[in-house]
Amino acid sequence: MAKLLLFNKPYRVLSQFTNNPSSSPEASSRQTLADFINIPNFYPAGRLDYDSEGLLLLTDNGGLQARIADPKHKLQKSYWVQVEGRPSQDALKGLSAGIELKDGLTLPAQIRSLKTLPPLWKREPCVPEHRALNSSWLEITLTEGRNRQVRRMCAAINHPVLRLVRHRIGPWQLRDMQPGEHASCNVHLPTRSKNSPAQKRRPKT
Repeated sequence: MAKLLLFNKPYRVLSQFTNNPSSSPEASSRQTLADFINIPNFYPAGRLDYDSEGLLLLTDNGGLQARIADPKHKLQKSYWVQVEGRPSQDALKGLSAGIELKDGLTLPAQIRSLKTLPPLWKREPCVPEHRALNSSWLEITLTEGRNRQVRRMCAAINHPVLRLVRHRIGPWQLRDMQPGEHASCNVHLPTRSKNSPAQKRRPKT
């Protein structure tokens, strides 16, 4: 059994416990996970951009960390995404089928328009009103994790991201956690099968 922390990462917080050295006073004052979590030996399983919000998972178990972060396990990640304008159905179908980025074609994704706003907290600073009035919300679910992938996908169809909130990773959900809050749970890791190649089988007689 392994322990897992579910953390609602606020806007403009680094997904790491230390800030990288920088000559910029502004960069050196950026908040990190250490400003919110004081539990030793827990490390992020994957990342979430500095300017994105929502669910980040941390664990003290290397095996669980790899299972969550490694793209080969194809763990679904779902995002609520506020974009400029209102994408056409053809544009959304293109995103769903896969779109060409600089690092290659994306895998098929689940894309749907949201008719009602997701249950979100107020972000500070908020999206400027004139941009928010001409925006729409999507839910995007991926099974891969390229750098800033959702933002690049939306930019590729000329609908830049205004706000991005990850609300689900595999079976774990953000639910009603507020920014900066975290909760813990236990995870049962798969055990090695009795018929595992690592164990010698008794020859048949």
